[in-house]
Amino acid sequence: MDAYERVAASRAKGRATAQDYIDNLIIDFEELHGDRRFGDDKAIVAGVGKLRNMPVTVIGQAKGRSARERGMRNSGSPHPEGYRKALRLMKQAEKFKRPVLCFVDTSGAYPGIEAEKRGQGLAIAENLYEMMTLKTPVISVFIGEGGSGGALALAVADKVIMLENAFYSVISPEGCASILWKNAKKKKEAAEALKLTAKDLHELDVAEYVVKERDTDRGFRNVYSQLENLLYEEFSKLRQMSDDELLAARYEKFRKIGRYE
Repeated sequence: MDAYERVAASRAKGRATAQDYIDNLIIDFEELHGDRRFGDDKAIVAGVGKLRNMPVTVIGQAKGRSARERGMRNSGSPHPEGYRKALRLMKQAEKFKRPVLCFVDTSGAYPGIEAEKRGQGLAIAENLYEMMTLKTPVISVFIGEGGSGGALALAVADKVIMLENAFYSVISPEGCASILWKNAKKKKEAAEALKLTAKDLHELDVAEYVVKERDTDRGFRNVYSQLENLLYEEFSKLRQMSDDELLAARYEKFRKIGRYE
């Protein structure tokens, strides 16, 4: 598959959503609501549960399954209160020493006027700032689209895992083509140039792991199994680190991105 085919696969109808991952990986999940400032953004599903026997805080960008649910969840494009809800639960996780698991799947943060009025840019910036020094392990899993700052606001993590057909980019291929060539039909060329696939980002040290999809006839059930094992193993390692070791390793991870010999 070429880069744009991967993008198309990440957006495919019927692809597993954040809620599907929570339902299949997390035991006794209890959803929590609200940012304690404005309201509850249903584009972010968040709460506490267990990964096997390990208590975790889970935060996911939820696109929804049906047309009705996608409308309710704004197709996974969060408002500022969604990011503030996410940060509230991250700080709670830090207090109780729970690891944080994020599922990233968004075309981008909602760009509407009301979202801007309520501080969309600030909400994203606060997440980036606070996640860098969060004193508990954080793993972010890209399960579909990873659009710009809307995705980055849940991806300042100790480990980044990407599904084989997920992508992560500062801009969509269509948007890039429209800016560079004034022609959205150049989206395939843009996708190749952006280096946005899981394979590309693994090679660039942005993502530590790539999880293969549909390599058996069990489809996403196989993905859930792979992911559960990987998450449990990585969280177990990260929890053995002191706060100072954890923060130093996270800092170095992001400092080395873009570093060339």
